[in-house]
Amino acid sequence: MKRRETTRATGRYAASLKYDVLTALGAYACGGDKHRQRLALRLMTLVTARYNWQDDTVTTGQREIAALWSVDERTVKREMARLREMGWLVLKRASTRGRVACYGLGLDVILMQTEPYWVCVGPDFVERMGAKPAEPASDPTVVAFPVAGEGAWSQIATRLQADDPGVFNAWFAPLVSLGERNRVLRLKVPSKFHGSFLRTHHLGRLQALARFQGCEVELVD
Repeated sequence: MKRRETTRATGRYAASLKYDVLTALGAYACGGDKHRQRLALRLMTLVTARYNWQDDTVTTGQREIAALWSVDERTVKREMARLREMGWLVLKRASTRGRVACYGLGLDVILMQTEPYWVCVGPDFVERMGAKPAEPASDPTVVAFPVAGEGAWSQIATRLQADDPGVFNAWFAPLVSLGERNRVLRLKVPSKFHGSFLRTHHLGRLQALARFQGCEVELVD
């Protein structure tokens, strides 16, 4: 029976799921830049120390989290907001006078975003987590641009398009391949803002798919 029949942190598979989620986050972090590594490490530390797996809650104040992370409360506020924006943390109860905010884990989002890195752990981990090949979105309102050409970019773009045509059209379709050299695929972005957004939100996904093609990705402004 495959693990991903449920993404609840309680029940029959809860004990091993805890370690698998932390493993997936660790593999995801190792595949990214130092900013992503730091954010994932902070979440993993918070989950390990303060997350209640039985009722899916983190009810720890900013001061305590700041001490745990060895940062100031301003940094905690910024990082917690970023984790909410990513969908990794879900606000269950806002903070009020005398009560700290209560968060839950966005397990569905965490599993979806870390899935490209499960293979780095091993085929047994992929099978246990129940990874399935991505299927094209069925939304008839989204029309995907055709993917043409040969080489690594064609293969990468085809997978990105199948995963999410809307995201592909908005962020990946405008990229122009400048070719591959020394196993580095150079992709030109249409603007500095576009490149900055891709580096912040999608570079890990690009790099993971590129490594399956035996290369690395470099975004060129």
